[in-house]
Amino acid sequence: MASGASTLYSLGIAVQALDARDTSAEHALRISLLTHLVTRARWLFGTGMTAIGWPLQILALSYVPLVVVQPALASGLVVLLLVGERMLGERPGRRELLSVAAIVAGVAGIAALAPAHTTHHVHGAAVIVVLALLGAAAFTPFILQLVGRPIANATMIGAGLAFAWSGLVNQFVADAGHNGHWGTAFSWAAGAAAAALVGLTCEMSALQKRPAILVAPVVFVVQTVVPIGLAPLVVRASFIDSPLSGIPLLGCLLVLLLGATTIARSPALLAISGARDQVVSSESGSPSSPSD
Repeated sequence: MASGASTLYSLGIAVQALDARDTSAEHALRISLLTHLVTRARWLFGTGMTAIGWPLQILALSYVPLVVVQPALASGLVVLLLVGERMLGERPGRRELLSVAAIVAGVAGIAALAPAHTTHHVHGAAVIVVLALLGAAAFTPFILQLVGRPIANATMIGAGLAFAWSGLVNQFVADAGHNGHWGTAFSWAAGAAAAALVGLTCEMSALQKRPAILVAPVVFVVQTVVPIGLAPLVVRASFIDSPLSGIPLLGCLLVLLLGATTIARSPALLAISGARDQVVSSESGSPSSPSD
């Protein structure tokens, strides 16, 4: 289920990037960006794929710990690599094969070493404080835009933080649904959807100024590491609860992140996102997109 969600997320973002790059930069971090993109059939198709992946992720969280589901989202990059290979008619190189092996080994290790799954999360002030601070951090790009100091890197990180917020809350949705508290589940789902919308706006804005080959790794790492780091505070799942105080589990996570960030920069994935020309242009010294 997590792999299916990841595949849909990865393919959807790659399709969305094609139209985001062609949209005027004046719409960056504005609702007008989404209202403009929503008129494009291809972008809607990509958005539809990511929307279908969401319930699959929540379903996975009903049976598997958050510390397993979030890293497992890297598996979609492997599928994306295979699609890119077919588009280019090229075989993956040694770097890509090693990256795939790192992702598979990392996900397998995390699944084997993860703490026991629970359908109960922490309640009270701790959750409120964590979500409030994380949400405020996700809005940093919009604040910088208001004061006339937009920073593309901050926009990428903001996207990852918003998706991280949504990832944490997805666990709450799964827990509430599993325990039959459907009103609570729908309330959390509305919050997760709103956070995903903020993340989507940041990500599409970042794709206007940076090639997808740079945006994708940053967003992925942030939205993977942050929920896992905050898990002990909100979902009663900690690395410390795994064998050897979580050191082997942390090692598996680092291997997975290394593989994911490397594979996200492969020529095959670059071709899918339509960002190859951007990178070639920037390497030759001619500007291909606005810079900050």
